[in-house]
Amino acid sequence: MTEPTQKRGKLFYKFLIVFLIVSLVPLGIVGYYLVNLSQVTLNRAISRDQEALAVGFADTVSSYIINFRNVLFDAAHLEDFASMNAGKQQDLVNRIMQLHAAFLEISVFDASGQETVRIGRFLHETKMRDFSNDALFAKVMRTGEFVGGLEKYMGSYPAITMGVQVVNPVTNQPVGALLAKMSLTALSSLLKTGFPEATQTQAAVIDSNGFLIAHSNSKEIYKPNAKLPDDVLRVLLQNDARTGGGELILESTGEKVLGAFAEVTDLGWVVYIQRSVSVAYQASEDMLRRTWRMMLIVTVFVLFLGYAVSLVITQPIRALREAAIKLGEGDFDYLPDLSMPNDEIGELAHTFVQMSESLRVKTAEIMSAKTELERLNRSLEHRVEARTRELKSAQDELIKKERLAAIGQMASVVGHEIRNPLAVINNSIYFIKTKLNAAAAASPTAVPMEPKVIKHISIIESEIRQANGIIDEILGFARTRELNPKIVHLNSYLEDLTMSYPVPPHIELIQTFAPENPVVNMDVDEMTQALRNLIKNGIEVMPERGKVFVRSEMAGDMVRIDVEDTGAGMPKETLEKIFAPFFTTKARGTGLGLAVVKKVTDRHKGRIEATSVVGQGTCFKIFLPIIKNPPPPSPSHT
Repeated sequence: MTEPTQKRGKLFYKFLIVFLIVSLVPLGIVGYYLVNLSQVTLNRAISRDQEALAVGFADTVSSYIINFRNVLFDAAHLEDFASMNAGKQQDLVNRIMQLHAAFLEISVFDASGQETVRIGRFLHETKMRDFSNDALFAKVMRTGEFVGGLEKYMGSYPAITMGVQVVNPVTNQPVGALLAKMSLTALSSLLKTGFPEATQTQAAVIDSNGFLIAHSNSKEIYKPNAKLPDDVLRVLLQNDARTGGGELILESTGEKVLGAFAEVTDLGWVVYIQRSVSVAYQASEDMLRRTWRMMLIVTVFVLFLGYAVSLVITQPIRALREAAIKLGEGDFDYLPDLSMPNDEIGELAHTFVQMSESLRVKTAEIMSAKTELERLNRSLEHRVEARTRELKSAQDELIKKERLAAIGQMASVVGHEIRNPLAVINNSIYFIKTKLNAAAAASPTAVPMEPKVIKHISIIESEIRQANGIIDEILGFARTRELNPKIVHLNSYLEDLTMSYPVPPHIELIQTFAPENPVVNMDVDEMTQALRNLIKNGIEVMPERGKVFVRSEMAGDMVRIDVEDTGAGMPKETLEKIFAPFFTTKARGTGLGLAVVKKVTDRHKGRIEATSVVGQGTCFKIFLPIIKNPPPPSPSHT
């Protein structure tokens, strides 16, 4: 009979997944990074190349214009021009027009601005003109030369005006001017040659106002008011850089293009080259597709390799697992046969067989010892727990008794040795004030009491009140009386408490009470003292201005009373010690205020917690048990 087919175990799939992750994830990450880096680098190189093309053609345009300007310059320095002989000048102009087809019209003017020669390719009027008041003529005579004045010659041909001085080569003095209109249609031919339609690239030259001077599609320049699209012009005319480039989305078509521009030196023109992004980045996209295709082939190969490796490794481990299950069930006699290849897995199988033999012997001993050990452990645990409780209880009681004894002794001394002298001082101050006031009232001419005396009497009275307050805190912490609990509706109680508390004008007291209006059983006097201590502490830490929040909120079978301030807050080290007796951060104080609050809370079978954030404030939270089935409120609280 053939053995039933066994399912692959979890280890097989885990090992396969780990193998794939270890193999493919680094490869994928590195491949993705390198592919994207290569694509970005190639795209940047393409953009830089297109920008270099724009710079190169800008230099070509500049050289083109300068060459024709030099033609006029060289002619203007010839002796035949300087002689101002109209016949000789006309011969020279005709020769220039024959040699250079780009010149549409050339005129010669004497020093006074009178035109002596005028020759044009499409000229029908031969009347000489007076340029004595012309700004262009004046500029040429002043600066020596002029290049500019873009226009549509005869309404169609883009043309530029050039002007140079006619200089006497002997005296080197200007004797007139040579003005010419030059056609720029040859620039469009240059653009068309450099950027044919097959490359799906457009190139153009524009002036500082955005009008087309030349275009790789010569039909564009003959259109009325020929310009590039507005969104392209905004980028070109508002950019201060001399060269640049990047991606641009055309608003008219929504097409994404790669553009580059360069300024033509001394003319203020801009050469702009544009190519569709899909065409410009075609090389990088092809590289990306080929790379991902290769990554897919590698992934499939690694998948099959991982499957084969996982299968070879997990088969002997699966046999070991079945033997371990038998061993775990206590079946030492019917373990399956294990193959033991000459590798680490074979050593593991051999060790497993030895372990099963040893485990057979030790199991019986362990089972008998286990029962005895459990019995001893239970006995020891009970004894340790009992002793620990006794020691902790004795230690807490001893500490409490020692502390209360010390506080009681101190409170007794304070009560008998300090309060009586304070009372005598207070009575004496009252007597002195009475006598001084009586003397001032008996004699109209008596000198009024000095302000310093009044100030120092007030200081003495304030210090007496401060000392009595400290004595009250110490005696309040030391004395322990029986609680006098009463059933109280908490919201009404808190409202009465906050209304009766003297809140300074610079403090804003904000109340928020639980809508359930919980009922608690508490000693009103003690709890009032505790809450007043918390409100007082909150006010004292805000000497200038701030807010004190008094809230109540249900918390399960308890109610939580919050007293929160917006003061400076406390660090964690201080927060851990604030409920310890005699610990205080104030310049004057006993450190018993919060200790009294904790004592009152503990006596009511509640608890108190404190949270604080430096720079934001502190919040004290008192948790008190609620009465689940309270009697109805009295008429005075409805």
